[in-house]
Amino acid sequence: MENTQNRTSSKAAPEHEEQEQIESETPKVRRSTRERRPPAWHSEYVTESNIAYCLLTEDGEPSSFHEAIKSTYGNKCFVHSLHPAHRLVDFVARKDIVTVMTEVVSNISPPPGSVATVSDAPPIHYMVKIELFSSLGKNAVETYESGVFEAGGYRWKLVLYPNGNKSNNVKDYISLYLAMVDAGSLPRGWEVNVIFRLFLLDQSKDSYLVIQGMFSKSLLCNRSSSYYAAGKERRFHGLNLQSGFDQFIKLSTFNDARYGFLLDDNCVLGAEVFVCGERSRGKGEVLSMKKDPTASKYTWKIVNFFKLDEKRQESQIFSTGDHQWKMVLYPKGKGLGTGTHLSLYLALDLATLPAGCRVYADYALRIVDQVYDRKYDWYGKAKSWFGASSSENGWSTYGSLINIYKSQDYLVAKDICIIEAEVMLLGIGSPF
Repeated sequence: MENTQNRTSSKAAPEHEEQEQIESETPKVRRSTRERRPPAWHSEYVTESNIAYCLLTEDGEPSSFHEAIKSTYGNKCFVHSLHPAHRLVDFVARKDIVTVMTEVVSNISPPPGSVATVSDAPPIHYMVKIELFSSLGKNAVETYESGVFEAGGYRWKLVLYPNGNKSNNVKDYISLYLAMVDAGSLPRGWEVNVIFRLFLLDQSKDSYLVIQGMFSKSLLCNRSSSYYAAGKERRFHGLNLQSGFDQFIKLSTFNDARYGFLLDDNCVLGAEVFVCGERSRGKGEVLSMKKDPTASKYTWKIVNFFKLDEKRQESQIFSTGDHQWKMVLYPKGKGLGTGTHLSLYLALDLATLPAGCRVYADYALRIVDQVYDRKYDWYGKAKSWFGASSSENGWSTYGSLINIYKSQDYLVAKDICIIEAEVMLLGIGSPF
């Protein structure tokens, strides 16, 4: 019995040692307690700065980033693996790894502030195929907007400039952006933070060039039902409904048949959009100043001036731009000027003002000297905001009633008073 036990013990020892050796070489992976689907593995290759990254990710399997990371610097490589059987390996020669795995990426300069990756997996949210791409340029089509797709509870579209976004002085590049659709239906001040990736199919290799914002330090994040490489978050809100890359890809590279992006004059683009957060910024305003504003004038002739009662008197409506105005006169004063002064105001017709907006105007109100060639005009000038909370602006003590009576031979000649308004719209404040 003793010999049998010894033989059993000595025989079991090598198996135990071998098991320990295997476990030490294989990274430990935290298993999910729920049933796992058959894994579908693909790889992504990233080049950034002087370091090459090799990301092996699991398609469509949500779990935390649970793999140990072995890293070296300089001419070596980071290897990130989610595959339970994958062993972490040092790549000493970066030239070798670039030659083997990132030939396409290494020859393409990504847009400023972004990184380029190569992925075997197609975009999960949207794809668009453009046939006869060259016809866009031949027919002077400067912008193409894709159909609308949904991702993260919002509606989006791709905006393509086949010969570069000329409004941003882009030449020799294709410009590609992600734009939010139907943003007007969102609550005022709403803001959406997203990470998005834009895809271009290499049709010869059946792989995708992927462009996205510069990586954060956490290279992988868990979002929805798939892994994605985490890049810079982009904010979409009322002032910024579009984000992307002015220099998505150089036209010479895109047209080069060796890269396979344009094959038989066809190309395939795509997008993935991951919503990271939403919040309300509270109230805000956009001030839109007018370039080279012009003034509008209106003359109001009042007969039987001294016979007017104390009630509010209004001129006819007149227009300045898209807005309508009128002058308002209180012959016996209002507020501080009641009983002692003439009160005169400029009023905006709020029916011509969009909800929540206000108007900034430079205006002058003048009682005209009818005898001495305007030498003794009464004149008031100001700049004011006009809106729902202040539709009238002017002066409660515009002119003394005593002086009006003293000056009736030229300011109110023959019981006629002439008042002029000059209004210049400087800007509009709109909510966002």
